[in-house]
Amino acid sequence: MRFPEFEGEWKRKKLGDIGKVKMCKRVFSNETTANGDIPFYKIGTFGKEPDAFITKELYEEYRNKFSFPKVGEILISAAGTLGRTVVYDGEPSYYQDSNIVWLDNSEILTYNDFLFYVYQIIQYESEGGTIQRLYNSIISNAIYYNPTLPEQQKIASFLTAVDEKLTALKKKKELLEQYKKGVMQKLFSQQIRFKPALSEVEGDDKGKEFPKWNYKHGNEIFDSISDKNHHSDLPILAITQEHGAIPRELIDYNISVTEASVDSYKVVQKGDFIISLRSFQGGIEYSEYKGICSPAYIILRPKISIDDRFYKYYLKTESYIKELNKKLEGIRDGKMISYKYFSEVKLPYPSIEEQTKIANFLTAIDQKINQCQQQIEQTTQWKKGLLQKMFV
Repeated sequence: MRFPEFEGEWKRKKLGDIGKVKMCKRVFSNETTANGDIPFYKIGTFGKEPDAFITKELYEEYRNKFSFPKVGEILISAAGTLGRTVVYDGEPSYYQDSNIVWLDNSEILTYNDFLFYVYQIIQYESEGGTIQRLYNSIISNAIYYNPTLPEQQKIASFLTAVDEKLTALKKKKELLEQYKKGVMQKLFSQQIRFKPALSEVEGDDKGKEFPKWNYKHGNEIFDSISDKNHHSDLPILAITQEHGAIPRELIDYNISVTEASVDSYKVVQKGDFIISLRSFQGGIEYSEYKGICSPAYIILRPKISIDDRFYKYYLKTESYIKELNKKLEGIRDGKMISYKYFSEVKLPYPSIEEQTKIANFLTAIDQKINQCQQQIEQTTQWKKGLLQKMFV
């Protein structure tokens, strides 16, 4: 795959043809501080939060005397997550010696913005097989194919636009998640309230608000269910904070269980809630699926009329988890929250109509977040395909 205005074979090159592998002078632990002028990065933190700080004086001394990347050059992790890259943006910062390296690109055989994408598909090879570390020789001998500088610019500009789209999508998703978190807090604390639709009320009741919220103990809304009436033919559910209760095969969650142990598993119906081992950290999990789960879990099933989606959101709020923790002060990490503990915490019980209004509103936000995530995944796969077609 090429832009039509370019012809000719790309030249086979080694990364070492670009320039020598360089690294910053080593900084010792007694030269760093918890606070300071210049952020200092080790292999696990570069491109993220700094590991420590160094003084401005030491930074200026080492930068002027020893090797230091130029703006736009690409830092490479030679240990840890091999090949991870960060573009040096020129902001004052310092990097740990031999674990973080870069190619001195003074001759401009290959533009840095093109090289950035080369690093994303390049294959490092070693005579010893599995690579534990990117030694200078492994980096220098890695093969890539080099077009003319104008074609490099064209490709890099195009892929940069794809990356900018990905960045914008990720930012949009992040903002939607922040908005959802903020609006959930206001909805469940009743700082903002919905009103009934005009079609739902008549006469003098038009324009009135929904009734005042009632509050009920957990056991007034949910029963603890231990239904083991199944033939082991239902999917086994994994109970996760990220996905809720979900069939194990959908998330590659493989734990072998014996047929005898599955016989003792509990039936989970769609719309049930599950008290998980980490409920006091992340809320109580909701099931969109019918299946079975370990008897170690407590299954909660509504005993009165509710919109289960309302509680799907409420039981994940920070305020509820904090309230649950008040009842569980001193609980050992990993201990199951009992139905008794759950029952002691009061839950809001608005009218069903208001529960549904709130649930519909939050579900609409979730749909937008999911659409964003799908776009991110699709664009990421599209970019991956472009890299393969352009570079391989």
